[in-house]
Amino acid sequence: MKKSTLILLLSVLMISCSQKQEKLVNTKLLTIEEKIDSTNLKKLFNSALTEGKSYEWLRDLTQNIGSRLSGSSGAAKSVIWGEKLMKEIGLDSVWLQPVMVPHWVRGEKEIANYTTKSTKKNVPICALGFSVATPKNGITAEVIEVKSIEEAKALGSKMKGKIVFFNRPFDDTLINTFRAYGGCVDQRVNGAKVCGEFGAKAVIVRSMTNSIDDYPHTGTMSYGDLPKEKQIPTAAISSRAANILSVDLKQNPELKFYFKQSCETLPDAPSFNVVGEIKGSENPENIVVVGGHLDSWDLGEGAHDDGTGIVQSLEVAYLFKKNNIKPKNTLRVTFFMNEENGTRGAKKYAELAKLNKENHIGGLESDAGGHTPRGFSIDANTVNTKLLQSWKKLLSPYGLHDLDKGGSGADISPLKGENVTLVGYRPDSQRYFDYHHTSTDTFDKVNKRELELGSASMASIIYLMDKYLYSNEPVKP
Repeated sequence: MKKSTLILLLSVLMISCSQKQEKLVNTKLLTIEEKIDSTNLKKLFNSALTEGKSYEWLRDLTQNIGSRLSGSSGAAKSVIWGEKLMKEIGLDSVWLQPVMVPHWVRGEKEIANYTTKSTKKNVPICALGFSVATPKNGITAEVIEVKSIEEAKALGSKMKGKIVFFNRPFDDTLINTFRAYGGCVDQRVNGAKVCGEFGAKAVIVRSMTNSIDDYPHTGTMSYGDLPKEKQIPTAAISSRAANILSVDLKQNPELKFYFKQSCETLPDAPSFNVVGEIKGSENPENIVVVGGHLDSWDLGEGAHDDGTGIVQSLEVAYLFKKNNIKPKNTLRVTFFMNEENGTRGAKKYAELAKLNKENHIGGLESDAGGHTPRGFSIDANTVNTKLLQSWKKLLSPYGLHDLDKGGSGADISPLKGENVTLVGYRPDSQRYFDYHHTSTDTFDKVNKRELELGSASMASIIYLMDKYLYSNEPVKP
């Protein structure tokens, strides 16, 4: 072997050994870092499960304030409650963001019934948000049942003077009940807009739930650009009542349905987002926001929707402080106002963030109830999506197996951008639509341990996002 060949071979071997040694060192460093992260995540869970505050905060919010529909006295009280609580746990700064919000009121309890075979049947019913009232003495008319917006449009003038009954149920084959909700909710939102155009007298809609019960589910609806004279009363009926009415209509297509509601929309009212933060220790100009919506529908106590999201978001900051974890970036907690019927708070927050040239690098929203944690949905560029999915081995010991592409949440989505990583907290969805927008969404439906596990889950992903997300340079997919 020539001397030059021998030298070249030795050089190649040395480089190869050096690369292997560097790889081993990097692997060792990564392992050490993972151990640090694993230890800190364990501390967050231990603290939440033994010293957590979220459950008692939720008790206070739901039992002493209750429902918090935008523009109501409950909403106003919740703003004061939220500001006080943020100051009590020692956030570096707390302030209110003024925002004008819609003010719709339900009025007297709704009444509905019909008679078949000489038997009067009372129907559990509730007005949908933004609906107009019926005449003072109510409405009586024949009913036409449809399964979709398209089927209603096909009726055209045949629906004139009739009550149109939208009766498309959840698809029970869908494991994720939010997908089932998404497959039905258009009839609630747009039913009156379509039917009012053709002269229908009113619209009633099957409640948005996969359970069969006697509790009607409210929610927002829209008339779009319909002129006032074509806007018709719209209400939800319970799922069990929908099934019974459907059977009775087949036996007696000419039965007359009666209902009465006295809701109205008042002038916009002043309100606030509640905002607090822990200043970042290294990059205070970068912001990671975590939040939920402070408002709720007026029928229950707003426990799962979204009291749980509010207290879990605040507990993220509480757990950081409890464990002396100092975020590198500014950690901001926001209680958004008016998610349920307008998202005015979310729009105002994003507007002010842009106006003030704030640099949001990430956000997390909790608005899917307080049930057992399952994971997170990710709305981010390809690089950061893969980054978050690489944390699965750290999160899976706590049951957080789902780290999939998807939406984040109505309140943080206006912050969306190429280099902003938005995340939605995703607990188990099977029971959520039992309570969603109903009178049964009350404190007693929330399990303390599930709520605390959710707080720790949220704190864990915020910890990792704060540590590993950067946006000083554009990230290319």
